[in-house]
Amino acid sequence: MSQEFERTPPEQPHDAVPDTPRLEAGSPQPLGAYWTGRGTNFTVFSAHAEQVELCLFDASGREEVARLALPSRAGDLWHGFLPARFGGPGLRYGYRVHGPYDPLRGHRFNPHKLLLDPCAQSLRGEFAWHPSLLGAARGNDDQPSRDDSAPHVPRAEVVDGTFDWGKVRAPNVPWRDTVVYETHVKGFTQLHPEVPPELRGKYLGLAHPAVVDHFKHLGVTTIELMPVQAFISEQFLHERGLGNFWGYNSLAWFAPEPRYAVADAVVEFKTMVRTLHAAGLEVVLDVVFNHTAEGNENGPTLNLRGFDNAVYYRLLQNRAHYVNHSGCGNTINFDESAVRALVIDCLRYWATEMRVDGFRFDLAPILGRDPNGFNRHAPLFAAMRADPALAYLKMIAEPWDVGPGGYQLGHFPSGWSEWNDRYRDTARAFWRGDRPLVGTFVERLAGSSDLFRGAGRKPTASVNYVAAHDGFTLQDTVSFVHRRNEANLEHNRDGHVHNLSANHGVEGPTDDAAVLALRERQVRNLLATVFLSQGVPMLLAGDEFGRTQGGNNNAYCQDNEITTPTARTTRSAGWTGRCASATRRGSRSSAG
Repeated sequence: MSQEFERTPPEQPHDAVPDTPRLEAGSPQPLGAYWTGRGTNFTVFSAHAEQVELCLFDASGREEVARLALPSRAGDLWHGFLPARFGGPGLRYGYRVHGPYDPLRGHRFNPHKLLLDPCAQSLRGEFAWHPSLLGAARGNDDQPSRDDSAPHVPRAEVVDGTFDWGKVRAPNVPWRDTVVYETHVKGFTQLHPEVPPELRGKYLGLAHPAVVDHFKHLGVTTIELMPVQAFISEQFLHERGLGNFWGYNSLAWFAPEPRYAVADAVVEFKTMVRTLHAAGLEVVLDVVFNHTAEGNENGPTLNLRGFDNAVYYRLLQNRAHYVNHSGCGNTINFDESAVRALVIDCLRYWATEMRVDGFRFDLAPILGRDPNGFNRHAPLFAAMRADPALAYLKMIAEPWDVGPGGYQLGHFPSGWSEWNDRYRDTARAFWRGDRPLVGTFVERLAGSSDLFRGAGRKPTASVNYVAAHDGFTLQDTVSFVHRRNEANLEHNRDGHVHNLSANHGVEGPTDDAAVLALRERQVRNLLATVFLSQGVPMLLAGDEFGRTQGGNNNAYCQDNEITTPTARTTRSAGWTGRCASATRRGSRSSAG
């Protein structure tokens, strides 16, 4: 994130401190709330607002103590400076934005809704679903709701970003030597027997020596974390008594998820990164920039919608409704330079302040969409490549979304890698014994040059895997033919149907020694294929010890033992880790 300020010692308190906080003009850069040592600069973007008010809260976050109009505007950037005597790090705040409420023109301003700073680096307080979160009056989208949402949303918090990184440096593992391990902060540690109870499910739990030793024993190099950007559960899950476990429903792009912290999410996330780096392990974040938790026109007003709906989201010709290439209700509008700048600032923040080593982009074609479809030369991709803080990080695409022409495997820019689902499907089908697939199978072993060679890309453009968070675990791939998603309360209609799986004689758990032996052999076959292929191998957390989700292949809403690797294992526990460690050398030497 760009910074025009240098930190200086805080001002000494005046003999008579005024009772009422006031704002000075401040600076239009950087975006967000930035503590300088002399005070805090607040800057937000809105092209169509008429007034932006900064709301300050007491230390509990419950009582609003001041509401101050940002006094200055530079173009579309609204800003003000709060002297240190009125508050510094730890100050809790939000915004109310005034402007037209005119859905047919794409405008949904509503000052009755307390908004999170789009650049908030830390969140405090709980989110709770409530009718007051809706920007429109109940049953009438043409009229704004006048219910105050403040009691039901978290507050942003001013952060002092200083942190002692010591002499630890990022490992900078070359693509040709990379072995990715996809895991979940909470899921991997929640029931880990060697992690202290107070650290289970937390960033500090993932940095525990027992966990780090496990990563090192496996021989993986790069820990890919499922979403840690602060997120909430969808309303329909809340109503069913379920919760969003995976995290693909972002609330605040810059803020680490506070539920994964014991006390301070920012400090504890940095501590985790420092620990993993000291062990020679990279950290890659699975990030969600394709949509937000605000959903469609019937969703809550939480941040971007309230700051400038017509700029941040792609809208249909009837601008009261949203383009939905994400399948989650809305789609971020990367045609707008301000939106691209926000995402670049966010990536730069995670790269420079939080020191992560790369990003895996959920539904990545949305990042490159323009009015004509996907464009591998899209401005956002060019901006990433041009930014010195981002140009040499690991960039991984999930190369599909649900919009027209959304399947873009092999079409991302040079230097990127992509999740290769054709690799997964070919490997599963081949070892299941489907029709002759030798030619296709060899193509996948050799780096999927049919997909990447035309653009002059190396085999390392392919992230090779046979199981990921989305779909069957590896153990379930060899144990179930049919999904078992009843716990998701969608009548078992959700999740993949075409799993290319086999049960080898018995559906699900069994004590049949012959069936178990065959399943173990098939798992070894699949893992050996991944680690001996050219490209970048990826292992799903828990597959090394036979993790099962009981046949659930869409466990996004199962915040329980179904998604906890150490809780649900099979008789084959232990041997897959040895396979992964033993075959890593083959993968490293063959990757292009």
